[in-house]
Order: sequence, then C-alpha cells, then structure tokens
Amino acid sequence: MKQRSGSAQARWEQHTQRPLFGLAAVFAVAYAVPIVRPDASANVKWWCEVAEWAVWGAFAFDYLVRVALAERRWEFVRSHWLDLCAVVLPMVQPLRLLRLVATLLLVGQRARIASQIRLTTYVGGSVIGLLMFGSLAVLSVERGSPDGNIHTLGDAVWWSFTTMTTVGYGDHAPTTGLGRVLAVGLMLSGIALLGVVTANIAAWFIARFEKDDAEERRQTAAIAELTEEVRLLRAEVAALRSSGGAVPKQRL
Repeated sequence: MKQRSGSAQARWEQHTQRPLFGLAAVFAVAYAVPIVRPDASANVKWWCEVAEWAVWGAFAFDYLVRVALAERRWEFVRSHWLDLCAVVLPMVQPLRLLRLVATLLLVGQRARIASQIRLTTYVGGSVIGLLMFGSLAVLSVERGSPDGNIHTLGDAVWWSFTTMTTVGYGDHAPTTGLGRVLAVGLMLSGIALLGVVTANIAAWFIARFEKDDAEERRQTAAIAELTEEVRLLRAEVAALRSSGGAVPKQRL
C-alpha cells in the first residue's frame, strides 16, 4: 500500500511538471503587465490579478495533493516546510509582493524535484527569475515614492543586477522600507547563487583533475605491466641463449 502511494506521488509530480511550469510563465506575464503598463485598463489589471491568484492556487493545490499522496505525510510536511510557508503566506497577508514571493518559492521547490532539470539550468533560471521579478517588484514599490530614483524598467533592471552581484554602485537605490527589504532579499539570493556557481565550478575542476589523475594512474600501471613483461621476455631469451638454444625444461 505504501509503495503504491509513493508511486502515485511520483506519477503526479511527473505529469504535473510541464503544466505547472507553463502556469509559472502565465504568472510572470500577469505580474509584469500592470507594472510595465501602468496605464492599462482596469479590466486588464483585474484579469492579471485573477491569473496571479489562480496560478498560486494551482501550486498550492499541487502541494496539498503531494501531501495526500506522500507515504509519510508529517515527515513530508516537515521536510517541505518552505512549501508550506509559501502556501500559507499570501492567505495571512494577501499583499501582491507576498504572493509573488510565495509563487516563486513554490516554483523553485517544484523545479528542484524535476529530474530533467540540471543544476546549471536551475541556477541559470533562478538568476534570470530573480533579476526579472526583483526588477518588477522594486519598480512597483519605488515608482510612486516622492524621493525614489527608480522610475523606469531600465533603472530597475540595472539596480537588480548590481544588487544581486553585490556591486552596489549607488546610482540607484530604494528609498522605501519595502524596497530595502527587496534589496536585502536580492543580496542574500545573489550571494547564495554565487556560492552555488562557485561550488559547481570547483566540483567540475575536482572531477576533471580526478579523471586525469585516474587516467595517469592507469597509464602508469600499463607502463609498469609492459616493463615487467619485457623483463620476463629478456630473462627468457637469456635462458635460451645460456642453454644453447634448447627450450628450458620448465617450458616443456
């Protein structure tokens, strides 16, 4: 019974990967449109709001189904506590920014269990996603600030890039409390992703060196084996010569 439950969870995760990633793209568009086009009609903004909640609801439903299909439910909840926080967060305080953070967490956690997504792809997608959504989020927060200096999408992208790389030129900086919270989140995320990239590169070099070292050891062993065969052959030739061409008794 437990084995069937586990296989059902695996089948669910496998069959829902692509649809959920497609919904994540829908969420990205729905979140970006009202920010990039602030002059959009109220009807368009309303549909974007509905799409955002619908996508978050789909990921929340996915989490609940995975809990129901899990072999050990409480252990699944404890090991996926970040998913639970992402599901509960928008319901506690339904701010648009919290809905963005929750959906990004759910998408990221779902992407991590996708077997076809390699670490390089995951890290690259995380960088692009954080850069894009960080720019949109800070633009939506800072554009209406009277003392703000982030007024265009270009300013926001530049600020997000310098913040994630922890360069911080200072030509653009958030002036609101929420904008500074976003800055802290981007800096921490940038440091974490940089650490993952550095560790990945170091692991690649170590694996390469180990492969070269193993090949060198194999070649050394082959040369030693060949040297031993040559020594034995020379010893056998010397024995034949010393016996006047007769075959040694031990060879008969």
